[in-house]
Amino acid sequence: MTGPAPHTTTTVLRPLGTPLPVGFLGLAAGAFVVAAFQLGWIPLHERHAVALVLLAFAFPLQLMAALLGFRGRDTAFATAMAVLATGWLVQGVLLSAGPAPDARHTLGLFLLVTAAALLVPLAAAGGTKLVASAVIGCASLRLALTGIQQLTRSPAWENAAGAVGLALTVLALYAATAFALEDTRGRPLLPVGRRGPGARVMEEGTEPGIRPLL
Repeated sequence: MTGPAPHTTTTVLRPLGTPLPVGFLGLAAGAFVVAAFQLGWIPLHERHAVALVLLAFAFPLQLMAALLGFRGRDTAFATAMAVLATGWLVQGVLLSAGPAPDARHTLGLFLLVTAAALLVPLAAAGGTKLVASAVIGCASLRLALTGIQQLTRSPAWENAAGAVGLALTVLALYAATAFALEDTRGRPLLPVGRRGPGARVMEEGTEPGIRPLL
């Protein structure tokens, strides 16, 4: 007689594209519009239009990237996207409410703690994706500068935050393009600074969506 067949467990994973491009595009749009507002390129009376961009574009795109990132087990960058998404939501709601001098201290402190919160996923990511980490680091710096500007009402801090916002826009657009090309072509076309196991997997040409966590 033969014994019962050994129990076998099979795990089936649905292939998923990387959510980083859509998240970085949402970040680029939000960062650019806010930077333009801080630098005076957008007049004060258009603050509600700026808020609409944050609420209707930046927030949902980054929230989508966060949800897909958690589903794909990319905890570090999914956490960063979630923090950035809700940050846009708070800023958009406060901005759409109109001038509120009494809220600037609350917003300033919120932006500072949000900047600090981004250091958590940045530390967790390590050096696995250097370009993506640079985007998150730059976003943290922009939030910190904007928070200080809200607390001090200093034009110098506002200009600094706007300049970093422009740099963040360029960096986020590059990262979105690089990761989108990599995911659709199955190989890196633009440098993203991928290191560790993820770099080895991409060199082997494993099909996107079914490779191990990168």
